[in-house]
Amino acid sequence: MKNRKVTAVLLALAFLVAIITPSAAQNKMPLTLQAAIDLSIKNSPRLKNSSAKIEEASAAIKEAEDRRLPDISGSGAYLRLNKPNVAIKTKTTQPAPGGTPSGETAKPSQAAYGMVNASLPLYSGLRIRYGIEAAKYLEQALKLDAANDKEGVILNTIDAYNNLYKSKAAATLVKQSLEEAKQRVKELANLEKNGLLARNDLLKAQLQTSNTELALLDAENNWQLSNINMTLMLGLPETTEIIPDSSTLVPGTDVKNAADYLQIALQNRKDLSAFSYRKKATAVEVKSIAAEKYPSLALTGGYVAIDVPKVLTVTNAVNLGIGIQYNLASLWKLKARVQEAKAREKQVAANEDMLTNAIRLQVNQAYLNYLLSRKKIAVQAEAVAQAEDNYNVINNKYKNGLATVTDLLDADIVQLQARMNYSFSKSDAAVAYQKLLQSAGIVNQQ
Repeated sequence: MKNRKVTAVLLALAFLVAIITPSAAQNKMPLTLQAAIDLSIKNSPRLKNSSAKIEEASAAIKEAEDRRLPDISGSGAYLRLNKPNVAIKTKTTQPAPGGTPSGETAKPSQAAYGMVNASLPLYSGLRIRYGIEAAKYLEQALKLDAANDKEGVILNTIDAYNNLYKSKAAATLVKQSLEEAKQRVKELANLEKNGLLARNDLLKAQLQTSNTELALLDAENNWQLSNINMTLMLGLPETTEIIPDSSTLVPGTDVKNAADYLQIALQNRKDLSAFSYRKKATAVEVKSIAAEKYPSLALTGGYVAIDVPKVLTVTNAVNLGIGIQYNLASLWKLKARVQEAKAREKQVAANEDMLTNAIRLQVNQAYLNYLLSRKKIAVQAEAVAQAEDNYNVINNKYKNGLATVTDLLDADIVQLQARMNYSFSKSDAAVAYQKLLQSAGIVNQQ
């Protein structure tokens, strides 16, 4: 009976393990760089905000176009009156049909009226056309801003992906070094136990092991933070463990010279093109304000109906004509507004020049950083080979009693640092290449 209970408990535990293990495995998500970019573009709040701004600009164009349509308004009222004394004096003594004789005071108790007015603009000094034109320029500028934001999201994703890879690689290398350190402590402990090693040397090895354990805790903490940052950026659950694919973090090989990238940037940078459209919009705004000195002409029409029982009835009162409106004050009030609009136009032009200079600096800086990152790969590869050779030499000397434990531990630390630097230099070069493409305005094309 007791054995059956034990068997049942073991089966239940096995069943729970079978359920929990696949669930935990589902949280691990291998992810390439391109897949990460696609997810970040899809779920980026920044791009959603840019899309909403474009929708607003499109609606502003429609609103500007609607100003060409007629304005129609209607009003009406039904009124209860007190007992007013109303006397309608006419030249005839004959009463109007349904009315009161001349000289007799009418006392209506109610009144009703209704009217409809319509106005179709014919000419407004081209202000409507300028408004539509400016709204279209601003929409194009916002579309370019959105494209520039997209490139920024792509580069942020690449940078975050690289940080995730580096933190994961660092944790892996430190963990491997910790295992080697623990094995070395075991060997040194046996030597110390047999009187072949000084106690102080064993303590040094144990201290390095403890320091490596602390380094591993830091590395794993950094990796977890990088993973959470990446899941938030991609719109994934925070419990997801992203496994980066280092093979997708590779630097470009077909690299042009700095002058070519600068020329490409001046043609393809979306933020620079957006300034161009904003400058056009401000120029149109100057024309629109200046056009207010011209009169407005509109086709007008309306209908009126009035009913005051026993006093007045008006029906079929239709009017049609042309209305003109002119604000004389515009002759002396527009000057300041035009100057203000021209000042805004100059500001946009100055900002465009500032951005052009900044782009020149960004391209050259990104190009030099990329060249530096490529050189670092070769240097770090050579450093790894030197560190490994140095460790092997020191290890052989130590075994032959020609080197101390301190020398061996120092060589091991140098070897670990060289391996990490080499691993990071390759992914950093890939990010530097993408930053070069972004500075040229073509990161999205890659």
